[in-house]
Amino acid sequence: MTLPWHQYLMGLVYILAGINHFRNPKLYIKIIPPFFKNPKHINQISGWAEIVLGILVCIPTTSFYGAWGIILLLLAIFPANLYMYQNDKAALGLPKWVLLLRLPLQLLLIYWAYCYT
Repeated sequence: MTLPWHQYLMGLVYILAGINHFRNPKLYIKIIPPFFKNPKHINQISGWAEIVLGILVCIPTTSFYGAWGIILLLLAIFPANLYMYQNDKAALGLPKWVLLLRLPLQLLLIYWAYCYT
């Protein structure tokens, strides 16, 4: 069974994003809301999760689980996107309108993953 090219693209996007958690951890740690304990550990877990789920979604026998995992991951990281919008220190210099657009973008990413469940 061959997967559609855009499913491989999604997997690659998550793999690269996961790797970036380790290449540039300060970027991600900065956007983790302070009510979460141990942001360094959370960054590592989410980075590994993105890498593993990106790989799983590219394998026909595991793509269903990878897609559901991505959906759960996107729901889990939503507080970071909301925190970025609400807190100028976490905004990474992005304009408020870009941060606002990121919130519904999560829904589109969830839909994209749902297409492979």
